[in-house]
Amino acid sequence: MRQLATLKEVVDTWHSMGKRNNDLLEMTKLAVEENDLTIQDDIRREAEKLASELKELETRLLLNGEHDQRSAILSIHAGAGGTESQDWAEMLLRMYTRWAEQHNYQTEILDISPGDEAGIKSATIEVKGDYAYGYLKSEHGVHRLVRISPFDADHARHTSFVLVEVLPMVEREIDIKIDPDDLKIETFRSSGPGGQHMQKTSSAVRITHLPTGIVVTCQSERSQFQNKENALKVLYARLFQLEQAKREAERAKLKGGRIEAGWGNQIRSYVLHPYKMVKDHRTDFESSDANSVLNGELDEFITAYLHHMLGKKGE
Repeated sequence: MRQLATLKEVVDTWHSMGKRNNDLLEMTKLAVEENDLTIQDDIRREAEKLASELKELETRLLLNGEHDQRSAILSIHAGAGGTESQDWAEMLLRMYTRWAEQHNYQTEILDISPGDEAGIKSATIEVKGDYAYGYLKSEHGVHRLVRISPFDADHARHTSFVLVEVLPMVEREIDIKIDPDDLKIETFRSSGPGGQHMQKTSSAVRITHLPTGIVVTCQSERSQFQNKENALKVLYARLFQLEQAKREAERAKLKGGRIEAGWGNQIRSYVLHPYKMVKDHRTDFESSDANSVLNGELDEFITAYLHHMLGKKGE
């Protein structure tokens, strides 16, 4: 039913675009025949709006992966470097939240661990909406920041690294099944900000999947039940990713391909000193407007990645 609803929406959208295009052509033809210049601005505005929507739809055609239409779970982990990397992690969290807002996606913080002095050690958010995973999968990997550190009294240049993970939201018991006996569920008091209630009650939840050793912790909510539900969301997504990775590894083995271990290499650099530039090392796409990128203007990077992956499939 979900697939049917998605396909119906796609067909209805294209039919609507076709009708609006025909209406615009008729309006233009009528204006020319009657030499009516009063609606010229209206025609231009509608044409620009139609062209913009068409460009977005053409990009969406590239989202043809099996799970692209799903919501996403995005996790951010500060690398080595202490406060500097933790501040960079918080900057990325803000960047992705801004991007989601610009595209009318809802975001929910599933878990967050504050930094020692500033920033965050890690955060996990859910980005809700159609094709959120399809767009955000381009962000999976290591992100590097080069800047003059605001935490260094000598104003030295620092390089920081943060790992971003992006997982598709899964449907429980449909995509993957979990035996309750395989789960070890523990509760503990929340740490960091959140009010006295969160810090005095054992509302935080840690779930360990015994067969794989995967551990998920959630402590962002006041309710132990809600933290458990959020932890299960992340656990299902991680187990689903593990199963997909096994399938990909088996396919690569059958093809005789080389399997790369780990999360992969650095995918993008954000340079704020001595010049400003953001460059994606996979596609070579770059922007000199680093401030806009850090404010959520990621669409050009995402589109470049989708075209890049389409080209790799055709090789």
